[in-house]
Amino acid sequence: MLDAAVAVFSRRGFHAANMDEIADEAGISKPMVYAYLGAKEDVFVACLHREGTRLMEAIARVAEPDLPPDVQLWRGVRAFFGFVGAHRDGWSVLYRQARGQEPFAAVLAGMRQRMIEVVAGLLRRSAAHPDDVTPMAYALVGVAESLADWLVEHPDEDPDVTATRMMNIVRPMIAP
Repeated sequence: MLDAAVAVFSRRGFHAANMDEIADEAGISKPMVYAYLGAKEDVFVACLHREGTRLMEAIARVAEPDLPPDVQLWRGVRAFFGFVGAHRDGWSVLYRQARGQEPFAAVLAGMRQRMIEVVAGLLRRSAAHPDDVTPMAYALVGVAESLADWLVEHPDEDPDVTATRMMNIVRPMIAP
């Protein structure tokens, strides 16, 4: 059901999507969607949480704590863009549909803040300029979001190439 909801919300946006369309996409009745997931707002929040969790888990799986920070960052960046490339509808729901729409923007802001904290932690361990860690983490997360949007709009683009572009931006910030 959530796969169907993500597809519908990605394609139509929160306001234009309806429960009939989600039920049709899932191949079940509308009352079943309500019974299992609740109202449309509840379904959308469930989609946000699932996609956000999947994204963070994809990154956490590869950024092993014993690795050097630059390797952790590289693996995390590759996992991030790999996730976006494999789950374009999920990215669209997370960062295109939820942005600017209350109360969903608050859910997204919490996820984004966790991402900034992870990036800041990695930078703190290897930054060329430790005083700049927090603003640089904000900047890098913003750049990653923009590149992810670009990746979604260019389905033939290789996520690893996009990750390399991101690392070309990050490398000067990491101490040799």
